[in-house]
Amino acid sequence: MKRFRFLPLLILSFTLVTPAGWANPDEVYVARVEGIIAPSLAEFFVSAIRKAEDGAAHAIIFELDTPGGLDTSMRIIIKEILRSPAPVIIYVSPSGARAASAGAFITIAAHVAAMAPGTNIGAAHPVQMGGGDTDQEMTRKIENDAAAYIRGLAERRGRNATWAEDAVRKSVSATATEALRLKVIDVVAENRADLLAKIDGRMVETGAGKITLKTKTAKIVEVEMSFRDKILSVISNPTIAYILLILGVAGLYFELSTPGAVLPGVLGGICLILAFYAFQTLPINYAGLLLIILALILFIAEVKVVSHGILTIGGIAAMILGSLMLIDSPAPFLQISLSAILGVTAATTAFFVFAIGAVFRAHRRQPATGREGLVGQAGVARTRLNPDGLIFIRGEIWNATCAEGVEPGEQVQVISVAGLKLKVKKLP
Repeated sequence: MKRFRFLPLLILSFTLVTPAGWANPDEVYVARVEGIIAPSLAEFFVSAIRKAEDGAAHAIIFELDTPGGLDTSMRIIIKEILRSPAPVIIYVSPSGARAASAGAFITIAAHVAAMAPGTNIGAAHPVQMGGGDTDQEMTRKIENDAAAYIRGLAERRGRNATWAEDAVRKSVSATATEALRLKVIDVVAENRADLLAKIDGRMVETGAGKITLKTKTAKIVEVEMSFRDKILSVISNPTIAYILLILGVAGLYFELSTPGAVLPGVLGGICLILAFYAFQTLPINYAGLLLIILALILFIAEVKVVSHGILTIGGIAAMILGSLMLIDSPAPFLQISLSAILGVTAATTAFFVFAIGAVFRAHRRQPATGREGLVGQAGVARTRLNPDGLIFIRGEIWNATCAEGVEPGEQVQVISVAGLKLKVKKLP
């Protein structure tokens, strides 16, 4: 047993000397990230980094294009980057992409920060959720917290901490060339292959220790979003959430107005649940939500009440105002598209005024079949009606009664139906 006494110590010393020994130098994982930094994208970031860790990948590259997002989701991503034993490379691409607001924090936190020509980074001033007038002291605290956070990240990665703080306090931005010159990023690369070649041999410090990147001839492994992540990412868009809300309310209305239809209720319920999932991450103004509900009520009332268009005009105004107020944030990426608001308002107005109006008019219309359909129809007396007799109407002989005398061959008109007898009047 003495010969195995030092085996655990040898294993431990080997681990300390070669911290990157776990990694597979032949594989680099690549994941594409686009859109608002929200809980769904944070989950994808974390799962992709964990997948690279489980697969012993040499590194993972995130090709990033984002206008920004939520502070909580951003911090979840950054914590995972700082913890990751595999080097995390943020590559702002393709040309025309950006790493704004929360994206700037994430890029600066990466082990390697890279950008494609024609991209930009910065404008990271924090925006208070809920918008409106915010207490100056609270605004200052939020700004100071964000500035200290991004400065700490920049200092940890050896990047330009002064510029990073200005991105928060002064909302400065930089192109890829400027960011490289200012030492905000490490590399400007034309494409993925160029990036892998330029970062080859670079030493980074990860959660597993110092690692020298060997990426020039690495095999690329694409990390795709799961179907669940794709769905959650799409519905987190404020415009999509808004459309789901309208569809959900409309579906429930149809289910309640025509019980037993089932399909409108099922689809409406699904749309509402998905909309509420998105709204939990968005600064919702409930006054806007109430205005949208009021608009739907006014549209329905227009169908039943003759208002000469006043209710419709009120519904259109309430729908537009409510839609504009629904998301209470000055951040552009959290706003509902104006074209979507106008399109949804026009479609909803047209649907309720014309489609639902036609349904109600059809319900009010006199039946054309059955006994009720006989009312108003003309027939011919077969026998003398004084007051009872027989008439021929719509190919059938009916018992009829008339308050005035009717001779055979004279025309009569049905006034009402009582059981199997028709009440008629004599036509001039």
